[in-house]
Amino acid sequence: MARVVVDVMLKPEILDPQGQAVANALPRLGVSAISSVRIGRRIEIEFDGEPDLDTAREIADKLLANPVIEDFSIRVDEQAGDSAQVSA
Repeated sequence: MARVVVDVMLKPEILDPQGQAVANALPRLGVSAISSVRIGRRIEIEFDGEPDLDTAREIADKLLANPVIEDFSIRVDEQAGDSAQVSA
């Protein structure tokens, strides 16, 4: 199985209130060296066989992202076959 990861982020010129809320909360946690936080989404698409980046791009463009206010990037997840993944 092949996994394609789509990362969706607000365009830089679009205000990110979630990111601002996180950035404003960081000093209360003792973190002061952060100048900006942006919040986005990660979507994983699993293909049978080889990953089809053209299909993934079409899915992202037509369904997963709003092209007016969001940008997206697509990459093949090379660790998709690894069963020993570490998560937080």
